[in-house]
Amino acid sequence: MTFDRKQLRVYFIAGTQDVKQGTLENILEAALKAGITMFQFREKGPSALTGEAKKEKALALQRLCQSYNVPFIVNDDVALALEIDADGIHVGQDDAEIESFYAQAQDKIIGLSVGNFEEYDQSDLTHVDYIGVGPVYKTQSKSDAKQAGGIEMIRRMRRYDEEIPIVAIGGITEENVASIVNNGADCIATISSITQSENIENSVSRYLQYFK
Repeated sequence: MTFDRKQLRVYFIAGTQDVKQGTLENILEAALKAGITMFQFREKGPSALTGEAKKEKALALQRLCQSYNVPFIVNDDVALALEIDADGIHVGQDDAEIESFYAQAQDKIIGLSVGNFEEYDQSDLTHVDYIGVGPVYKTQSKSDAKQAGGIEMIRRMRRYDEEIPIVAIGGITEENVASIVNNGADCIATISSITQSENIENSVSRYLQYFK
């Protein structure tokens, strides 16, 4: 899939561990109908699906994304992403080195998590399409989240690298999205503000209004 930074605008991330009510498929479909522009399947933690069950879930979610023409990204699991021909792969600092799988994934969107300037400096961004920067604010969705860097981190990262698409992640809400965008983020990624939303259509459309 050809990458366009506009595909990142409202980037929904979720796995089965994030679902308190209903199913991930139903939540994703509601989010797709509401206009999310990218989806990342992030299956993590003690209750996470593995093996065949994880693959089946990924395929079901991928089909939904394909029916709305929205890129489907797999978090961390390079083998799964390649096997099902996902649109992209997102890795963290402690996950697989991009160089180790890039030859097999040249047609895919590649994202990398960057939590601070030290991580940015030690990362090879040659094949990276976007960086996920955060957590901006404290988040409940990731038990291993690092220290929140606040709006200041987004502002400084934008000055540090004026070109690369920056996806702000961590504690993003409808209340703070405006200042995040105004300080240089190209887009926002969110987990709980969609998975736990009372009205997904409203939540997504409120985010979308900041990305004309």
